[in-house]
Amino acid sequence: MGDIALLRAQGHEILSTPKGYMINSIKAAKGFVFKIACSHDGELTRDELYAVVDNGGEVLDVIVEHPVYGQLTGQLNISSRYDVDMFLRKVEEGEAALLCDLTGGIHLHTISCRDQQAADRIKKILREMKISLDSV
Repeated sequence: MGDIALLRAQGHEILSTPKGYMINSIKAAKGFVFKIACSHDGELTRDELYAVVDNGGEVLDVIVEHPVYGQLTGQLNISSRYDVDMFLRKVEEGEAALLCDLTGGIHLHTISCRDQQAADRIKKILREMKISLDSV
């Protein structure tokens, strides 16, 4: 942990993810990146993440607006059902709260996908699931 703090102090952007530490590199060069506002309780987290990865997306992060700390971002880098299951297992085993639990379910995701068509599929399915805030 101290080594990571030293690297960050030297100006390196090091992300802590459920999969471990990594150097920040937004995958914009790999395709289309967009943000989507969502709202749901924790029970729909698996369904939400499956919907994104099943339609060609990678969930890069989750962002919430905390009333005291401001914007909080959790790096996820979830691109498969396996990743979803591993993430939720870590949450359960660690008895950790999801960030969206801090904001009554309201949160943003940054999603990366190959093209606009994949982004449109993801947005459509999240609207149909009544998870996307633009469906309200």
